[in-house]
Amino acid sequence: MSRIVLCRPAPRYPLDPLQRAIFLHLTVQLRIYDRALQRMQPVCWPYFDPEYETLNQRVHPPRVAIDNHSCGKCTLVMVDSANKHGILLEVVQVLTELDLTIWKAYISSDGGWFMDVFHVTDQHGHKLTDEHMVDFIERSLGAKRAIATLEVQTCLGRTVGVQSIAEHTVIELTGADRPGLLSEISAVLTNLRCNIVAAQLWTHNRRVACVLYVVDEFTGGPVEDMQRLCAIKEQFCNILRSSDDNKAPKVDFSMGLTHTERRLHQMLFADRDYEGSSPHSSISYRDRPEISIKNCADKGYSMVNICSRGRPKLFFDTVCTLTDMQYVVFHATMDSEGPFSMQVYYIRHMDGCTLDTEGERQRVTKCLEAAINRRVSQGIRLELYTTDRVGLLSDVTRVFHENGLSVERADVTTQGTKAVNTFYVSNASGGPIEMEVLQATQNEIGQQVLNVKGCPDFQTRYATDVLQKKSFSFGNLIKSQWEWFSSNLGLV
Repeated sequence: MSRIVLCRPAPRYPLDPLQRAIFLHLTVQLRIYDRALQRMQPVCWPYFDPEYETLNQRVHPPRVAIDNHSCGKCTLVMVDSANKHGILLEVVQVLTELDLTIWKAYISSDGGWFMDVFHVTDQHGHKLTDEHMVDFIERSLGAKRAIATLEVQTCLGRTVGVQSIAEHTVIELTGADRPGLLSEISAVLTNLRCNIVAAQLWTHNRRVACVLYVVDEFTGGPVEDMQRLCAIKEQFCNILRSSDDNKAPKVDFSMGLTHTERRLHQMLFADRDYEGSSPHSSISYRDRPEISIKNCADKGYSMVNICSRGRPKLFFDTVCTLTDMQYVVFHATMDSEGPFSMQVYYIRHMDGCTLDTEGERQRVTKCLEAAINRRVSQGIRLELYTTDRVGLLSDVTRVFHENGLSVERADVTTQGTKAVNTFYVSNASGGPIEMEVLQATQNEIGQQVLNVKGCPDFQTRYATDVLQKKSFSFGNLIKSQWEWFSSNLGLV
């Protein structure tokens, strides 16, 4: 700090008694402050203008270009912007939220500028020809992103847009996984007069993370009664508590608006799910990702190579994990054409250090492997489409539990008055499910309500049953009876 030097100029005009008293009081106070500064060590504090941090973004706003002519199969999304930490994840997150498939990507953010090119299609493999979709991308990533974006519908029929967090009560759960857990969670909310309008549940290495969007059954808005909120938290903690689990369960009410899938990654990462291993994992050895890390001493980067089976949202999962682990991606390439996806990242930690120790490299490898495996489709996929009502999720998951099915992953959404839910289920021990169990579950819930996907044996068996039922008629019955009578008459 600089020292204050007092110079009292002679007044040019006489002061009245009140002004003289005020002047003398201020003089004494400044001398006391100056003596205190003399006894202190001189410290220099740099000054930063609060507006300087966003100056580069305001002077050079992001530019977004959509090109449908340069590539015959994909649409090119090109983004140029001033560089900042996390901007790559923001771009990938918007494209992922729109259910777009990223086939190739080229990233360069070394220095003060960020430039990237994405080759994308929709889930049906088509280019982006919808003007509303293109406008949504430009508004979300470009210079107009401060303006409220409009809602847009993806090719899968899902509506994406800005939603207020005040419309729901968001509950986050983390703990040990076990069969029937989702059934008990939904039953608690049903008993407390709460309706689940959306939910996502992931399990990995015997750990579970779940984000629930809940509304009051009577008002249709967020749950504001503190007694009910305390009751929800207490009962959820009792459900998640396990005698053989040394980690305490976590139940929180989210107050911020965040990307649900990114939040699930963060919750499982904070729960350290990458340290465990499931003895009943359905991921085969050949489907496990191959990850290698080495340092490039001449360039000052750590190079991360990832080879895994290609799937949607794979690029988002790896970028999300590296960003949340406080690593900066300076250069990257991704190519998912074919059955396998190749990703290469040149990274450094935010403090500028590379991954020099073997322990750091093993930790990053485990975290990336866990991020990729969390979304791997485990078990048989069940799709439910019916009219939404209070307690629907509780009734459906109760039937699953009674038939010995365990929910590995769940995606619960509400589209208007319809409930569109997807479940990945296995048996109680994590193994395959018998056909009779699937048939009994579908019959109890409704064959028109619950569809079984990803099980060829069940589809063939179901198609055979349908053909037999459709071929039944009164004429076929008389014909079969006549053939039986003729054969018996011949034997006589």
